[in-house]
Amino acid sequence: MEVRPGANPNDVKNYDTDRLRHDFLIQDVFVPGEIKTIYSQIDRIIVGSATPTDKALKLTAGDELRAAYFLERREMGVINIGGKGSITLDGVKYDFDYKDGIYIGMGTKDIIFESADASNPAKFYFNSAPAHKTYPTVFINPEKDILPENKKELGCLENANHRTIRKYILPGQVESCQLEMGMTALEPGSVWNTMPCHTHDRRMEVYLYFEVPENDVVFHYMGEPTQTRHIVMRNEEAVISPSWSIHSASATHAYTFIWGMVGENQDFDDMDDVDMKDLR
Repeated sequence: MEVRPGANPNDVKNYDTDRLRHDFLIQDVFVPGEIKTIYSQIDRIIVGSATPTDKALKLTAGDELRAAYFLERREMGVINIGGKGSITLDGVKYDFDYKDGIYIGMGTKDIIFESADASNPAKFYFNSAPAHKTYPTVFINPEKDILPENKKELGCLENANHRTIRKYILPGQVESCQLEMGMTALEPGSVWNTMPCHTHDRRMEVYLYFEVPENDVVFHYMGEPTQTRHIVMRNEEAVISPSWSIHSASATHAYTFIWGMVGENQDFDDMDDVDMKDLR
């Protein structure tokens, strides 16, 4: 498990490109035949993946958590962005298609990832946060299980931001201690997300960009609203966004991204909006 420290905005505004990428960008998220985990000390989120091929992969705590098993004191959300696969939780098996998700409650001991076809492996992407109680494990089919109020079409083609937001894990949809997860998909011809931008000082966020063609790039914008920076990203890369940072993007092609948030506030609309005239 890779451990990354927190970030002070007064320091970050002096970072060059390489330092920004080193501290915030997560590359090679999906490694065939492996589980990969990054522990960020920003709100103690763990960003991870499991890409099983010809054999199952079991998630273990590792020395960094000082725990008997991974979810001894944690909860987790998982979304599959690869081929068909399954996750077995304490002997109960859940089958996953593309973009299916699951919330896994604290106390689940055995977590085993498998792919249906090693040549087209599942790509299980997960976010995990500290938890204080056990909420039920819930499987989430994005077409069948997400309530109408948690599937929203926003923006327009004229502003290059026509997109659909699907909220997988949040109060009223799937209960959790602090973790929220969802997915935003941009329509063809649209390339902007989260602009006008905002911060939310009560929680941090991680983005995973995918469905980005090989020769296209995403410009992820971060930093304080008056000290903006950018990180050039490619398909299936993730980026850590501290609570004081904006988190917006434009790209050379439409794309989809998974967002995950942890912190003390689960109010999705609790945002500190940034006026466009104040953005620098």
